[in-house]
Amino acid sequence: MPDAVDVTVPPSGPGCADCDDLDGWWLHLRRCAACGRIGCCDSSLGQHASAHARETGHRLVQSFEPGEDWWWDYEAAAWADGPELAPPTSRPDDQPVPGPAGRVPEDWRSALRAAGR
Repeated sequence: MPDAVDVTVPPSGPGCADCDDLDGWWLHLRRCAACGRIGCCDSSLGQHASAHARETGHRLVQSFEPGEDWWWDYEAAAWADGPELAPPTSRPDDQPVPGPAGRVPEDWRSALRAAGR
């Protein structure tokens, strides 16, 4: 699995790249270990991190939340281990959850429940 991780590539940005493109919002963030793309978690409406894994075959992600360093392997559907990735290793501490600031609807909990999240 060494080819599934590139420790030199930085994250694509401070938030989910796909949600940003769609002017959307996310609950939690995941970082692709192969290319650095930041995507939203499967509890988010977009589920962009797992969609990226399916589309690209990039199976490993690391949490992109402050204070979290766990890894997930989408192909094995199991926890994984990996090396330290290039900084930054999380979204900005001042970015709210859910985020980003200014795009999260007041009824975000209802939106997630309605989507079965």
